[in-house]
Amino acid sequence: MLKRIAALMLVALVVGGATLATRALSAHSTDPSGLTVHEWGTFTSIAGPDGQAMEWQPLTGPSDLPCFVTLLNPNSIKIGAGGIPALKATVRMETPVVYFYSEVPQTVRLAVTFHRGIVSEWYPRAEVAPAAPVPTMINALGRIQWTDVKITPGAPEHFPVERGASHYYAARATDASPIQVGTQQEKFLFYRGLASFPLLFAATVNPEGNVAIAQTRDRAIDTAILFERRGGKIGYTVVQAGGKDVVISRPPLNASVESLRADLHDILTAHGLYNREASAMLETWRDSWFEEGARVFYLLPQAATDALLPLQMDPKPASLARVFVGRVEIVTPEIQTDVANAILLNDRTVLRKYGRFLEPISRIVAPRLTATHNEGKIPDALRSVAPLQPTQAACAASRSSTPPTP
Repeated sequence: MLKRIAALMLVALVVGGATLATRALSAHSTDPSGLTVHEWGTFTSIAGPDGQAMEWQPLTGPSDLPCFVTLLNPNSIKIGAGGIPALKATVRMETPVVYFYSEVPQTVRLAVTFHRGIVSEWYPRAEVAPAAPVPTMINALGRIQWTDVKITPGAPEHFPVERGASHYYAARATDASPIQVGTQQEKFLFYRGLASFPLLFAATVNPEGNVAIAQTRDRAIDTAILFERRGGKIGYTVVQAGGKDVVISRPPLNASVESLRADLHDILTAHGLYNREASAMLETWRDSWFEEGARVFYLLPQAATDALLPLQMDPKPASLARVFVGRVEIVTPEIQTDVANAILLNDRTVLRKYGRFLEPISRIVAPRLTATHNEGKIPDALRSVAPLQPTQAACAASRSSTPPTP
């Protein structure tokens, strides 16, 4: 299977991806020092009844970023005073990190453009155009640029650390060269954002209860994994779609997270990541990827990543791999019944299981609740599970009382 994946990856790499020329990053010849650049990240969406990506507002989720990470505009993206975030999007771009491998010190410039999206968080310091709160991402054009990234192979690793657990730190467990921007040192360039663009496929639950994937774009996917977790039991199925429509049977719930992690690790390395990079990615998402619910994971062809998220570098690297995992939440009939009953009974234990996806799921089950005149219970259910988000003032207080330690 992995040989087939690798072969298909080579085909995808030669497909032309969209690029955006800029004055700040001119086209140079390949870097003679043999610079290698690897990037991984995740696009998270939720499929509506028609299989297309819904606009959604995350109520909870992996937002435990350290306070030293910069936020573009917390009031437009995080949960506001009313308990519900104001800005909707179809895609959450979560935790892309860019690693550099070099035998000699050198300085590079790097920029990423996000079509129909904005860049919301990043580290180290970067140039990011201000973005005012907007009701939709369709006309947005986000951009982030680092103009003076010093790659320092072998340098002492004095990275900032704050008290408390965070998914952020797991990405450091690689052999990449440390980098420095100004006075800030890190193991990678980090950024995050949100956008509204269509999925590469439509994912629906057919009358037999299985998941049908209908490829909708010219850059179709190959590898897909249907994962389901109910009541502490999990199951998954890996399929090779080959760019074609497929129907994936719901898996028996007799697998283990360990076996899925092993299969995902093999898939990630077959698509270009180093072993420690794949392990770091899986560790970053060990809680979120395998939580309650049903979802399809898929590997984006690099040409699709390049079109959605053009990256420019000066000088150009000798080798570049961009491995993005798409995650599409599937709202099965069982989940709809589970959430509808929990809203009726104000069962917060069940509501919390679906966390940040509760808001779009509630819209899917709204007709069922409306039929019994119980739609008024939905806002109370959402507010009951929406946590209070840390503010910039809280982060400032945290930095003054507990300074980062190397």
